[in-house]
Amino acid sequence: MILSINTYNDQVLKRKADRIETLNHELQQLIDDMFETMYAANGVGLAAPQIGKSIRMFVIDADAMFEDDDPDADKLRIGPTVFINPEIVTMSDMKVTMDEGCLSLPDLREAVVRPESLVIRYKDRDFNDCELEATGWLSRVIQHEYDHLDGVLFVDRLGSFRRRLLKSKLDAIASGQMLPEYPVVPKTI
Repeated sequence: MILSINTYNDQVLKRKADRIETLNHELQQLIDDMFETMYAANGVGLAAPQIGKSIRMFVIDADAMFEDDDPDADKLRIGPTVFINPEIVTMSDMKVTMDEGCLSLPDLREAVVRPESLVIRYKDRDFNDCELEATGWLSRVIQHEYDHLDGVLFVDRLGSFRRRLLKSKLDAIASGQMLPEYPVVPKTI
C-alpha cells in the first residue's frame, strides 16, 4: 500500500524516533509498504518518521545511483535494504559535498557536506544483526535517512544564511502549497 509522506514542519519529523523492540507481522507489512511508497515517489530512501511512524527504521535502494561503468558499482550495490535500530559506528574524517533532495521536502535540492564513508550496525528485515561499510552515494543515502531517525532534515545541516534564502520554499512546503506528484499528509490550517 502506498502511504502518504509527511512533509516539512510536520512534528513527527522533528523528534527522535523510538527503538523497535519486537519483530512482528505489522512491522513486516510496514516494511513492504515503505518500499512501495518509496518506489512510487521515485525515492532512494524512506525513513519511518516520513510516513508518520516515530520508530528507528528506514529502507533504501540506492542501486540506481551507481553508473554501470563505475568499477566499484558491484561492491556498492546492495539492493533493497531495511535498517532496523541502526547505529553508526564510525564515520570518516574526509567530508564530501553533494546535492541532496528529500521526499519530505519536495522540489528542494541543496548541497550538503557529509562524511565520505561510514560503518553502520543494524538489524535486517529478519531481525538479524548486520554491519555494513558504505562509501560514496550509499553512505550519503544512509546518513540522510539516519538523520530522519534523530529528527534532522538535510536543511538543518545548511548554514543559517542558506536557510534564510530557502525560507519562502520551506514556508510553501509547510503550508501545503507545494505538492509533489506522490501522496503527502494534508496540512491543516
